[in-house]
Amino acid sequence: MKISSEFKELIKAWLAISIAFGILINLGSKEMSLGKSLLIAAITVGLGFVAHELSHRYYARKFGKHAEFKANNLMLIIAIFTSLFGFVLAVPGAVVISGFVNRREGGIIAAAGPAANIVLALIFLPFVFIFPSIAYYGFMINSWLALFNLIPFQSFDGRKVIEWNKLVYLILAIVTIGMNVLHIILPNFINI
Repeated sequence: MKISSEFKELIKAWLAISIAFGILINLGSKEMSLGKSLLIAAITVGLGFVAHELSHRYYARKFGKHAEFKANNLMLIIAIFTSLFGFVLAVPGAVVISGFVNRREGGIIAAAGPAANIVLALIFLPFVFIFPSIAYYGFMINSWLALFNLIPFQSFDGRKVIEWNKLVYLILAIVTIGMNVLHIILPNFINI
């Protein structure tokens, strides 16, 4: 079975992002081993990243466009490097879309990424009382990824969503702000 170059690009980006956030999680936890931090990052950040990008790709292809994920190798190295200093600067890559995309299509394609992170965060949420570490990080990171990507500036998903439909943008923004407030107060109710 031949592995596609896009699959290799996704795996490379997933591994680099998992390493970067695994280091970051490990630096923030006195009791967690690096191995456990890497596993949590792979499940939470890695899954969130892949779901986000594949959602963009799915909707682009649904509109009949050629769409393929391309990793940004330099930014993957920078993500791992910055994690050693207690923060992650991550732009792991993007789905490259060929063909004309109108405002509506662009807005839907852009909204699909943060929406995927919202769904993942909500899937992780009920498990915080069963698997606190993994579920909390899954909820927190996917809530943050959705909110971050909704920033309405150039090249962010939020800009394309707001240009397409302000109501959809407002709903997504309110939901993600609420989820981010919840992840801040959640540790008062669970033992992480």
